[in-house]
Amino acid sequence: MPKTFVVQYAMRPDTADENQRLVERVFAELAERAPGGLHYASFRLADGVTFVHIGSFEGDGDGLTETEAFREFQRQFADRAAGAPTASDATLVGSYGFLG
Repeated sequence: MPKTFVVQYAMRPDTADENQRLVERVFAELAERAPGGLHYASFRLADGVTFVHIGSFEGDGDGLTETEAFREFQRQFADRAAGAPTASDATLVGSYGFLG
């Protein structure tokens, strides 16, 4: 059974663009590595500073945290963020073409 997670956080206005660039690098590396069993999406909300990440993976390794780009994204996260992220496991209730 897949494990699904949702993470939401806000960046400082002066670091939101940098955060987006770091997230885009994560997706570029994922596209190169193509880890099986991972479905992952990131959104930047209309306020320009809030980000939401939704992911689902099967098996022991998630394929995401194992990438160099994700480790770079995590470095100095607290310095870029306006506060602590909110993270939660989630149960998929329904999806139409969203997570695979």
